[in-house]
Amino acid sequence: MDVESGRGAVSARRKSWRSELLLAYQSLGVVYGEVATSPLYVYKSAFAGGDIEHSEGNEEIYGVLSLVFWTLTLITLLKYVVVVLRADDDGEGGTFALYSLICRRVRAGLLPSGGGGGDELMERRDSAALGPASGVRAALEQRRYLQWLLLLFTLLGTSMVIGDGVLTPAVSVFSAVSGLKLSMVNEQHQYVLLPVTCVILVGLFALQHFGTHRVGFLFAPIVCLWLLSISIIGVYNIIHWNPHVYKALSPYYMYRFLQKTQTGGWMSLGGILLCVTGSEAMYADLGHFSQSSIKIAFTLVVYPALILAYMGQAAYISRHHSFENDYRIGFYVSVPEKIRWPVLGIAILAAVVGSQAVITGTFSVIKQCCSLNCFPRVKIVHTSSTVHGQIYIPEINWILMILCLAVTIGFRDTKHIANAQGLAVITVMLVTTCLMSIVIVLCWNKNIVFAICFLLFFGAIEAIYFSASLVKFHEGAWVSITLSFIFLMVMCVWHYGSTKKYEFDVENKVSISWLLNLGPSLGIVRVRGISLIHTELVSGIPAIFSHFVTNLPAFHQVVVFLCIKSVSVPHVQPEERFLVGRIGLKQYRLYRVVVRYGYQDVQKDAMEFEKDLVSSIAEFIRSGDSDQNGSLDGAGSPYERLSYISKGLPFQEEEGELDGSPESSSRELINLNTLSSKSKRVRFVLPENAQIDSEVRGELQELTAAREAGMSFIMGRSYMKAKSGSGLIKRIAINIIYEFLTRNSRGPAYAANIPHVSTLEVGMVCQV
Repeated sequence: MDVESGRGAVSARRKSWRSELLLAYQSLGVVYGEVATSPLYVYKSAFAGGDIEHSEGNEEIYGVLSLVFWTLTLITLLKYVVVVLRADDDGEGGTFALYSLICRRVRAGLLPSGGGGGDELMERRDSAALGPASGVRAALEQRRYLQWLLLLFTLLGTSMVIGDGVLTPAVSVFSAVSGLKLSMVNEQHQYVLLPVTCVILVGLFALQHFGTHRVGFLFAPIVCLWLLSISIIGVYNIIHWNPHVYKALSPYYMYRFLQKTQTGGWMSLGGILLCVTGSEAMYADLGHFSQSSIKIAFTLVVYPALILAYMGQAAYISRHHSFENDYRIGFYVSVPEKIRWPVLGIAILAAVVGSQAVITGTFSVIKQCCSLNCFPRVKIVHTSSTVHGQIYIPEINWILMILCLAVTIGFRDTKHIANAQGLAVITVMLVTTCLMSIVIVLCWNKNIVFAICFLLFFGAIEAIYFSASLVKFHEGAWVSITLSFIFLMVMCVWHYGSTKKYEFDVENKVSISWLLNLGPSLGIVRVRGISLIHTELVSGIPAIFSHFVTNLPAFHQVVVFLCIKSVSVPHVQPEERFLVGRIGLKQYRLYRVVVRYGYQDVQKDAMEFEKDLVSSIAEFIRSGDSDQNGSLDGAGSPYERLSYISKGLPFQEEEGELDGSPESSSRELINLNTLSSKSKRVRFVLPENAQIDSEVRGELQELTAAREAGMSFIMGRSYMKAKSGSGLIKRIAINIIYEFLTRNSRGPAYAANIPHVSTLEVGMVCQV
């Protein structure tokens, strides 16, 4: 038995390693496309300033190689692979994952969803003692400005990621296409490079709606072929031109380079920084793979290939000191002429793959922002039925394409675009370092000394690179600052407006006592059907309800106040998704349903959502509630009278009359055919031996009849206006920017496919 058990364990380990290796192979095409193509432009960007002379002693090129090696080793390998990848939020990574981890340990969330619908879920999941982090926790919980600073820092990193989605395709494709310079005279290539680059970029963005899963099987082989090519070329250049180039890996040459070049060497750091571009993608795409697979792929494949490529380029340049043109120090000049054209084709394909990964990552970041109410609602199309992370956002795709083309046509070279990209990359890394230091204390319960050492060590390195990138403000870096400022302003205004709207709804909600005074009939005519009233409130009656019944005293026989919350956790388990409660007396037929989604969850389409909603209400009715008179708000937690519905009561919808079925003999079926004009019949399937009284049966039958009659969606249309006497900035933010974003944003995700004939909008003016 022990022998058999040992064999089974060995087999399981082999299977686990096979799956990890397969994931590592797949990650090459999704995660590492951007960092793998960085050899195309790192050396050219480092020497682009023209302030560094190339001496016969090769101290300059050796110094640049030493800086590239240690930057790639310390930041990408040590910081991200060894440390940051461990800070996963239920398997998810990225800037919002770090923010989520912090908010789950500290009451520091400022997002509208954090105020209701998510706190209880997050605290119940992570309630471990904080130990040495008590002081940090107290500071974050008690100081409001620290909470705003934390959120603003997170949004700043996110806006830079979006800006990187504009700059990376431009610099990657332009650098790959620049290989045509070596095969054409100057008079020709200057008329060819820009049109070819623009055509490739337009094709890249135009193909996004097909989804990465349709061409995903090509990505990993292309990146593998590219890494193999630059490795072989690097080894060839090392052996053929300068076998002693390995000495430049010593940090001594880095010190000598900075000592000799001084200001020129410091300014070249902005180009050297580009060797780690794409490192953040390893962490952001953690949810698609696993920690071990990403570590295996980078440590065993990507890292050695990049080091060989940079060493090979340095070996070639160390024997060629005549640089009449800036492109003579680029990647292609070190490629043997006989294989230059095949390498050019592989490089263009690899650049497209790297750009594809960045664009997809931008879509994912914006989806997280939308889920947490930090970005205007946009249309999100899921292009894969198996991989939920593969999405397509039409509006964002075309905005990115227009901005990318504008940057490419405006600058027409990689120097200025690379400067802008470098500033965006290092800003995101600085944000990650700061947030990671907080996670080390709050989530890992480490001594605060470890967090300070992490912050000072990596923060000091990145601060030096940041200063070198920022000094190139007039040489292209202003683009990333402008783009990030625009996106940051949009996110901050949307968050501020959403928060003010939520506060207005809370202040103007109607009490339950007002509803009880209306009596069982609510003083209005009840018509057949189910009415879904969308609200952000988890307690009380929204003002939109009283506004509607005051002006039009008619409503459906079943009314559901629907509250959809996106919480700061990546995934909400199905058994924790629906919370159902009752408002008022049972004969009112008024229900409250709170539906919770994580920022990585996929919301179902309208038909499936309706079925899950009705089945959850039916299960709540069947199981009964503790308070026979219904729930009254204002008594403790808003979830005190809401019940978790782990699994809804299943029901069937069939065309025509229902006849007997084999399962009807073992299960009790409730079927009500009161509406003969309707061809669709609804019946709930009760568990075996279920005992229900006549009152519950009658309530289920009324819900069945309402479902057969159809569902109507009542949406509140709030027109936000700043109160008289408000400041100029607030009036501009609310009256102009927020209103513009509201008019041009999508409705709630669940209502995207609802027919217009079933939707009713009720307008209200909100003075905030």
